[in-house]
Amino acid sequence: MTSNDAKPLASTERLILRKFVAGDFEAYSAYRSLPEIYRFLYRDPPSPEVMRERFDARLNSLFAEDDDTLLCAAIRHEDGALVGDVSLTFTNKAALQAEVGYIFNPAYAGKGYATEATEAIITLGFEKFGFHRIFARLDSKNAGSVGVVERLGLRREALLIESDRFNGIWGNECVYAVLRREWSEKRSG
Repeated sequence: MTSNDAKPLASTERLILRKFVAGDFEAYSAYRSLPEIYRFLYRDPPSPEVMRERFDARLNSLFAEDDDTLLCAAIRHEDGALVGDVSLTFTNKAALQAEVGYIFNPAYAGKGYATEATEAIITLGFEKFGFHRIFARLDSKNAGSVGVVERLGLRREALLIESDRFNGIWGNECVYAVLRREWSEKRSG
C-alpha cells in the first residue's frame, strides 16, 4: 500500500487528512524524532524501535472507546508531502469528550497547515463522531500551539500552574475548548 492509498477522512483547500499507512513511516519518523518536536511535550523522542512499535500499533487501531486515538496524516495536495499529523483522543465516551492534538514537521512551519488541519479534524469530530466538547492541552510557552487554538476560536478554560515536570523543569499547561454548538455557530456566522 502506498501513502496515497488510504481513504481521505477530511479534505481542506491544501490538505488531505487520512489514516497513516505503512509507507508513511519514513516521513513520519523524520519529524517525530526531532528533539524540538518534544520541547513542549514533556518527554524525550522515543527510540527508533519504540517509534516503529507505536506507529505500527496505530495503523489498525480502533476509535471507539476511552483512550482510543484517531491519528491522521496531514498530506499536502500539491505534492503528497506528509507535513504533520493531527489526532482526536476519546477522553470520555459517555460525556462525548475528545482531546485534539497536532504535531507538524518544522520544515513546514509558518504556512498555516497546523491551523487548517486542526480545524478539519475538529469539524470531523463534531460532524462525524458526534462529540459534544473538544479540548486541547498545551504548554503555555508554546506560542505556535496557542496561536493555532486561538485562531480557531477555542476558549481558554484553564491555566494549570506548574502542572507538569520534565528534566527538572516545571511547566504550565493551558486548556482550551469548544462545544459543538459554538463550533457550528462560528462556522455558519
